[in-house]
Amino acid sequence: MIRLYDTAKKKVVPFEPDRIVKIYTCGITPYDATHIGHAATYLTYDVLQRRLRDLGHETRCVRNVTDVDDDILRKARELGVHYLDLAAKETARFDDDMRALGMLPSWSEPRATSAIAEIRKFIGQVLASGHAYEVDGSVYFEVATFKNFGTLSGLDRATMLELAAERGGNPDDPKKRDPLDFVLWQPSAEDEPSWESRWGYGRPGWHIECSVLAMRDLDTPTIDLHGGGADLIFPHH
Repeated sequence: MIRLYDTAKKKVVPFEPDRIVKIYTCGITPYDATHIGHAATYLTYDVLQRRLRDLGHETRCVRNVTDVDDDILRKARELGVHYLDLAAKETARFDDDMRALGMLPSWSEPRATSAIAEIRKFIGQVLASGHAYEVDGSVYFEVATFKNFGTLSGLDRATMLELAAERGGNPDDPKKRDPLDFVLWQPSAEDEPSWESRWGYGRPGWHIECSVLAMRDLDTPTIDLHGGGADLIFPHH
């Protein structure tokens, strides 16, 4: 039996999956060279997959590439290059690093920009369910409608607000009903990529990208393992 640390339960628990194990590891935002922290994260899941395969399982590990995001757009602007050119360059460098470390290839490595249609559709579903609201072309997830918000990290509200400010959550946005609400869709600046939507031209938020890519590529609303760097536990996971 494999035993793994469960972040939500804060303890080590048995992991007893079906034959096919569906895994999503949050991938890179390719705006700069990756570092040893990235290597540690992906090495952990590489070792886990190898052990699961030894035990007779098939592993399907999806690792995304966040090729449209505040960080990459900011860096592309600083360098005076197209954001997709920057993404291609840094993704190639990352792939070289993974090969040099002898990592298993990902079962799927989708880019956020490949899922704009699915993202728009899913945002519409979240709005229809009453968990989101629209203000002036921006769509926000309303955390007050989800009673379990924050239970994964176990952080108090003050700490969540502090980390949200540090990690791009923009809690001071006056359009929000609650400072911890997070953006699903936002109007693009003049020099940013933009896609048409029922809320106006804009681009998706970070969190909704991974949600859609996980469900699309693994073809399920529920996965067996979700991982990434410890800094993603809040707010991303």
